[in-house]
Amino acid sequence: MGDIPSKNNMVSSIITFPTQGGNPIGADTTFDITVQMANFVAGSFTNADETYYAAPQQLQGGKVVGHTHITVQDLGNTLNPQQPLDATQFAFFKGINDAGNGNGLLKATVTGGLPAGNYRVCTLASAANHQLVLMPVAQRGTADDCTKFVVGAAAGGGNAQNNQANANNQANTNKQANAGQQNNGQQGQQSQQAQQAQQTQQTQQTQQAQKAQQTQQAQQGQGQQGQAQNGGQNGGQGGANNGQRGFGGGVGSGGFGGGGRGFGGGSGNGGRRRRFAARAFVA
Repeated sequence: MGDIPSKNNMVSSIITFPTQGGNPIGADTTFDITVQMANFVAGSFTNADETYYAAPQQLQGGKVVGHTHITVQDLGNTLNPQQPLDATQFAFFKGINDAGNGNGLLKATVTGGLPAGNYRVCTLASAANHQLVLMPVAQRGTADDCTKFVVGAAAGGGNAQNNQANANNQANTNKQANAGQQNNGQQGQQSQQAQQAQQTQQTQQTQQAQKAQQTQQAQQGQGQQGQAQNGGQNGGQGGANNGQRGFGGGVGSGGFGGGGRGFGGGSGNGGRRRRFAARAFVA
């Protein structure tokens, strides 16, 4: 088995091109498959015909020494088949025996490209003698990566075009939904503003009506006070006049003068002097 790295030096890979959901690659067109690796000393590659599995895994600076492979398989007429692929069949295979950019970025060139179709690409990280890398623990992330991609018009009815159409339809749906939400928001805001304006107008009308009613009541109250004052004054004057007339006509005491008229014109006891006949007197 050879040397085993520590848990902190376990190999990890991620394919950076092609990407699942990305634009289709042109059919029969050369392209590069790229992979970024971590905790791996790439560039060690022995003769597979003579030393395949002939030596154990080795470390350098605590990291596995070896190389990685790229394998591409045809998925048929769908990106999501329901049956496992035949492991003996592949559309492209290449071992990367160089150190890449020196920082774990490696690439494999697919010369002449691939026919139109749906594909899966995976990495196979290996020690120098081609055995898959050995890690120190079972519960861990995988040392390799896989992704799916489309070349040209995908086999079996143009899945790539369908996927792109679906993506466009989804984008349009999202735009329409966003526009609808914006319109609803504007309508809601306008409705709220209209309700606030109506409430403000109703409040102003109510206040104006209350003010008008208070003003009318105040005017009516002043009118009633004026009538009461006038009535009191008239009543007082009338009483005074009556009193003057009453006292002016005091009771007469008779005699030769005319009798006065008292308390509103009462008759006096006097009048003309009565004449007596001579014969009524006896000498």
